[in-house]
Amino acid sequence: MSTNAIIFLILAYFGVLILISYLTGKDDSNDVFFKAKKQSPWYIVAFGMIGASLSGVTFISVPGLVDGEQFAYMQGVFGFFVGYLIVLFILIPLYYKLNVTSIYQYLEHRFGKISYKTGAFFFLLSRVTGASFRLYLVALAMQYIVFENLGVPFWVTVVISILLIWIYTKRGGIKTIVWTDTLQTLAMLTCVVVAIILIANKLDWSTTELLSNDLFTRRSQLLFLDDPNEKVYFWKYFIGGIFITIAMTGLDQDMMQKNLTCKNQGEAQKNMFSMSVLLVIVNFVFLSLGALLFIYAEQFGVAIPEVDGTTRNDLLFPEIAMNQGLGKGLAITFIIGLIAAAYSSADSALTSLTTSFSVDFLNIEKIALQQQKPLRKKVHIGVSIVLIIVVIIFNSLEGSVVSNLFKFATFTYGPLLGLFAFGIITKRAIKDQYAWIVGLAAILVTYGVTSLPETVIGAYQFHWEVLPINGLITMLGLFLISKKHSPNIGS
Repeated sequence: MSTNAIIFLILAYFGVLILISYLTGKDDSNDVFFKAKKQSPWYIVAFGMIGASLSGVTFISVPGLVDGEQFAYMQGVFGFFVGYLIVLFILIPLYYKLNVTSIYQYLEHRFGKISYKTGAFFFLLSRVTGASFRLYLVALAMQYIVFENLGVPFWVTVVISILLIWIYTKRGGIKTIVWTDTLQTLAMLTCVVVAIILIANKLDWSTTELLSNDLFTRRSQLLFLDDPNEKVYFWKYFIGGIFITIAMTGLDQDMMQKNLTCKNQGEAQKNMFSMSVLLVIVNFVFLSLGALLFIYAEQFGVAIPEVDGTTRNDLLFPEIAMNQGLGKGLAITFIIGLIAAAYSSADSALTSLTTSFSVDFLNIEKIALQQQKPLRKKVHIGVSIVLIIVVIIFNSLEGSVVSNLFKFATFTYGPLLGLFAFGIITKRAIKDQYAWIVGLAAILVTYGVTSLPETVIGAYQFHWEVLPINGLITMLGLFLISKKHSPNIGS
């Protein structure tokens, strides 16, 4: 597929996004930007959130996991499902009851201002990093496919990508995101289905033969129950998956802001349940694609791409889709799916970061009405610049993007998990001024525990269980600075 054709596809896709932005952003008030006036249909939110939950990490990196750990990732996905149920029954009712714009306003209601700022800060740190990792991964793939051939530096690719996001989110905010996420989810899923069908046909497999073929079953072990020391051990993945979802969805402004655009609590809960069921199915499909990619590479002698001398499993999908003669249909759907993967998470991250900083740190809801919109627009630009800088920094990092993402998240989301859990489970008040110290100390202690030498922990490998450990350490720290419940602090 020619470079000019790829550029045309990119421009056409963004033309559609900008059209959606125009239609949804005619009213660019803060009420629309932050809450979509609570008028979003729950089924549209549910479908769109699939794309936001998957993002470029799932689209590119999860299929690449199959080579090293087969379908072990599904153990975490089952944990995700349980986590979504906890969010559905506990956190969504809480947020709707308090009628919050930012979910971290709960912490001010429960503990005080410092706890509130502490929670919001850890979200900003987590989401800036997480969104940047995701955007970096897809920008890297775009660089590999098209922009490298044009001599465009990586940093220019990143600047152009985030500039385009800024253009279509600057007016409608979350209202625009709800609808663009729907388009982007459809694009990603279409690409994966087309890829599976074409690769299976090339291997002369029918759909029914796919799951039963010996080559496939050898790469699709689902449960790992033998060795607790291994990072793919079932209970590590499953329990970690529960807490990953609670923290990275239920305690994340990015994901919950979309839920809060639904008309009422009941519709938000329908949205969450529908999405949780669909995500189990969709993640299995992505892993099935991963197995097919490695089988195809093995059968037809396709070399796994290298970048700077490092083998990159997460670039096998673009290599096969674009360069192995499977047809223009796959190439076209892959490019569109790749763009959708990049922007389905990055655009909502830009909007939620703008919301959180404006509401949680600038108290935008309390300043003069005529100053609110100009201030929000300045924050939107500032957050865009921060994302550009962080993505460029990540270009110097090594290792699997998906591993780095979740490893970092288990540390930065831990204090959030501990703060919310302590507030919901207990009735105790805390010495609010020390909340930030507890959060920082919990991260340092957790890092120390997970960095112990083999002479202490033996062959044990930490995985997603780091997050609940971090949350528990935070809760213990909060207990040490707590006192009996104060009557003037709500629960």
